[in-house]
Amino acid sequence: MARKKEIDKQRILDAAYKLAVRGGIESLTARNIAKAVNCSTQPIYLEFENMQDLRNQVLARISDELKSNTLQQNFTGEPLIDLDLSYLYFAKEHVDLFRAMFVDGKFGNQMIVDTLMGLGIEKFKQQFDAEQYSDERLKHIIVANWIAATGLATLLINKMANFTQAQMISVLKAQIHDAMLNDRLTNVEENPLFAADTDASLEERLG
Repeated sequence: MARKKEIDKQRILDAAYKLAVRGGIESLTARNIAKAVNCSTQPIYLEFENMQDLRNQVLARISDELKSNTLQQNFTGEPLIDLDLSYLYFAKEHVDLFRAMFVDGKFGNQMIVDTLMGLGIEKFKQQFDAEQYSDERLKHIIVANWIAATGLATLLINKMANFTQAQMISVLKAQIHDAMLNDRLTNVEENPLFAADTDASLEERLG
């Protein structure tokens, strides 16, 4: 009978996920994960091709959590506004993880960008009549929305400002209304948010 593995892949992933949530991607070293699992580093390298493979799987889990839970909170009954508020409260409650994912780009931004864009478009269609907008125009509206939401989040996590929920809603609604009336991102392929360099941080992309 084959000997049962004492440390399986799921246990390693669970520990790595918790480490990432607490300390961001920089905490995902073989030594830290081994310590959390209470094992040597050998099982990690047996279950994963390399550390980047492990990080990618943790990122996929975080992306799934964002889509299914974290960014699905209900505050106002307005889907896009609720998405933005979920994002802002996530930033306040998990500062290190938010920085790693959305500011420093240490998780690899493309999967995160795809997640945010997909959710943004989905929620916009739930709240507004999207048929009047082309796919490109709708993408511009959602990019503008995330620029505003990320700006507010950056102010909050750096303690440069403090906003009530009503104030955040007012700012977000004004931005969405403006983006629906005015296309200020006419050359999306030139927008650094969609740069091919997936290692660039969101801060660099928006700068």
